Amino acid sequence: MNILIAKRSDSMPWSAPARLAEAAVCGALQLPAGALRTGRGPRRIAFARQLAMYLTHVGFGLTLTEVGACFERDRTTVRHACALVEDRREQPAFDLAVSALETGLAHLAFGLQLGFGPEAAR
Repeated sequence: MNILIAKRSDSMPWSAPARLAEAAVCGALQLPAGALRTGRGPRRIAFARQLAMYLTHVGFGLTLTEVGACFERDRTTVRHACALVEDRREQPAFDLAVSALETGLAHLAFGLQLGFGPEAAR
């Protein structure tokens, strides 16, 4: 087991963006809060977790290892999740929805002054 995965993700300084992504995805997909922190779960939960990992990596710039630690998964699992989401982004409706989530998360993080996202550099 990866040492980073064994640590509690809530104590990590970069867990805030992961929790924001998790909350956004749960809200968008009408899932209960904390649903992504279960084991593998049904397909719907697994895909929601993959989307949250993707948003955390792409939207906030965390490394695959950091994202894996936040979601208690290995970096290779995060890489697989990102590839799946990227493949689905070829569908215009899905791409639009993911873009909206990315934009909303970036603005929220900037508003909370977490120092993540493209606006943080300004």
